[in-house]
Amino acid sequence: MVHRVFAGQVQFHDGTDEIAPGITVHKIGGHTKGLQCVRVQTKRGYVVLASDATHFYAHIESRRVFRVLYNQGDMLEGYNTLERLASSKQHVIPGHDPLVLTRYPAVSKATEGWAVRLDADPSK
Repeated sequence: MVHRVFAGQVQFHDGTDEIAPGITVHKIGGHTKGLQCVRVQTKRGYVVLASDATHFYAHIESRRVFRVLYNQGDMLEGYNTLERLASSKQHVIPGHDPLVLTRYPAVSKATEGWAVRLDADPSK
């Protein structure tokens, strides 16, 4: 990756930007200073891939913060931003929660337990 950066093959985004039709990035902050989430238009609406903006469903649902963070205020405000960007609270996908793999259908039988379809409705 470092070689690609120095070769000019990596594009950085600071703030909100469209990186492809229907896919935008948004600066959240909180866990780390430059943290971004990704918003994707799907057939079920806008899905927001939270990355480290919320590690687990329990964090955003209870407004608890992850113990390792850059700015607590930004992290808490980030929860509001994630929910505002998503079509509903069920459209926010935390970055590390194993429940994602149980709430969404697998891409195929071969990918059960590690790759799911976030464009499909969750089971819960």
